[in-house]
Amino acid sequence: MEFITEKDRVYATDPSGNIVAEVTFPTKEGVSTIDHTYVDQSLRGKGISGKLVELAVEKILADGNKIAATCSYAVAWFKRHPEYHLVSSGPVACRINIRK
Repeated sequence: MEFITEKDRVYATDPSGNIVAEVTFPTKEGVSTIDHTYVDQSLRGKGISGKLVELAVEKILADGNKIAATCSYAVAWFKRHPEYHLVSSGPVACRINIRK
C-alpha cells in the first residue's frame, strides 16, 4: 500500500481514488494533534492504523512540532510506544467523519 503524506495528514487510496486509510493531525502553535484515524473495513486487522500513526509521528517530528493525540486509537498506540512523548492526550475522541 502506498501512503501519501501531506501537511496535516497521511492517507492511501484505492485504484478508484477513494480514501481507504487516513490519519489527520492539524497543527497549531507548534503542536500537531492526531485527531482521527480511519481504515476501510476491508483492510482492518493488517496493521495499517499503526503504520498511519507511525508515519504521522515521523512527519510531525520532521517538521519540528510536538505531538498531542485525541484519537482513541492514537492514544492507545502511544501507550504501546513509550519512546515517543505526547504533550497532551485528551480529551479522547476522534473527530467523526462518515464515509460513503
